[in-house]
Amino acid sequence: MIEVVAAVSAASSAFNAIKAGFSAGREIESMASDLSRWMGAVSDIKKADEYNKKPPLFKKICNAGSVEEEAMQIFMAKKKAQDMRDQLRQIISFTRGPSAWEELLRTEAEIRKKRQQAIYDQQERRRKVLEIIAV
Repeated sequence: MIEVVAAVSAASSAFNAIKAGFSAGREIESMASDLSRWMGAVSDIKKADEYNKKPPLFKKICNAGSVEEEAMQIFMAKKKAQDMRDQLRQIISFTRGPSAWEELLRTEAEIRKKRQQAIYDQQERRRKVLEIIAV
C-alpha cells in the first residue's frame, strides 16, 4: 500500500531541491533526478487516491474507521502536490519558456506509464495475495 505521508515528504523534498536549483541558476537538465523523484512521489499520491476510492476487502473489514482519516490525508496531499505543480509550471515557464513545461508534461506521462507497469502492477499483485490470504 502506498504511504501518503512518505509520498508527500518525498515530493516536498524533491520540490525544494528543484526550487533551490533554479534559485542557484542551475539548468533544468541538471535537475533531472530531482524532477523524476518529484514526479514519482506525485504519482504515488494519485495512486493512493485511486486505492482509497476502491479499498481492498481486507481494509474495508479491518480498518473501516481510518478511511475518513486517510481520505483527508490524501485530499491534503493532492492539494499540496497541485500547489507544487503550479509553482513548478511558473518557474519552468519563466526560465525556459512555455514549451519547456509542455515537454516536461510529455516526459512525465511517459515516466508515469512505465512506472505504473513496473511498480503498481507489483503492488496490486501483493494486495490481491494479501486479500486472498485474509479471506
